[in-house]
Amino acid sequence: MSTQQTSRNHDGGRGRRVVLWRHGQTAWNLERRFQGSTDIPLTETGRAQARRAARLLAALGPHRLIASDLQRAAHTAAELTAVTGLEPTFYEGLRETYAGAWQGLTSTEIRARYGDEYAAWKRGEPVRRGGGELETEVADRAAPVVLREADKLPDDGTLVVVSHGGAIRVTIGRLLGLEPHHWESLGGLSNCCWSVLGEGASGWRLLEHNAGTLPEPVLGDDD
Repeated sequence: MSTQQTSRNHDGGRGRRVVLWRHGQTAWNLERRFQGSTDIPLTETGRAQARRAARLLAALGPHRLIASDLQRAAHTAAELTAVTGLEPTFYEGLRETYAGAWQGLTSTEIRARYGDEYAAWKRGEPVRRGGGELETEVADRAAPVVLREADKLPDDGTLVVVSHGGAIRVTIGRLLGLEPHHWESLGGLSNCCWSVLGEGASGWRLLEHNAGTLPEPVLGDDD
């Protein structure tokens, strides 16, 4: 999903922009293991993905950079720091969903052990996956961080948020004002791809989703 965007928003908004950038590849992504809040590092491929994406995002002239404090997000953010000089501010509130007993299991194992719970989640029902957080609780902690940081931007300023697929999806849903049972309709993000929200007079709008590369499979918790 993509729209043309001019340097100034013409419908009355301040024209601020939020880029929600998913971290690079990890070994658990490749193994299709649910990571959640487990602190898994990037692979060498993940670091290369972050370096490439950082060069593209630097062209947006970002004003602020924030990130989850989990190392896969922090190391992704570091690649943007290397090309822009922007120092990230880290927030625990931007971490991926805590998913309790699901964490470390493959998608096949989750469906075998928690089939009803998994199916309910995919239907958009409120589910504490593995006894962990509700998606609304993740949005409750992540979306306010993004909004507070966006409020610090100048008109037409850009905030880059480095986070995780599930956390980004629910944050987008909350900022767009979608009902939680519709959040699952937002597709997942490939590693090191991003979504862009632009501010208009009536609120935030989704300008791009899963952007940054040719189409690639989504490997991770939110596939």
